[in-house]
Amino acid sequence: MKWKKYVEEGKIVAGGNSEGANLNQLSYPAGVIVDDFGQIYVADFGNHRIMRWREGKEEGEIIVGGNGRGNKSNQLNHPFRLSFDDEGNLYVGDWENHRIEKFEIVL
Repeated sequence: MKWKKYVEEGKIVAGGNSEGANLNQLSYPAGVIVDDFGQIYVADFGNHRIMRWREGKEEGEIIVGGNGRGNKSNQLNHPFRLSFDDEGNLYVGDWENHRIEKFEIVL
């Protein structure tokens, strides 16, 4: 949710449609980061994927993972934390695979 000073309720900017695997749903979001363009990246822990929401969109897009739980290069196993470096690369803490993965993001 996004809050302004003295506002009593937030605005849902990602998910909020109960737990699930559809593009408008999340399952235990475990990390969030916003890029310089205002795009929201979410570590979707329960769905083993990283989602990106563009401002004003009701659905996100899968940018990493989403190919089931696993340890292959196109899979995650409970992604947990996210970070960007100065060049815009995304780093993902892949919790149960005991690794940090680096991804070049296409905007």
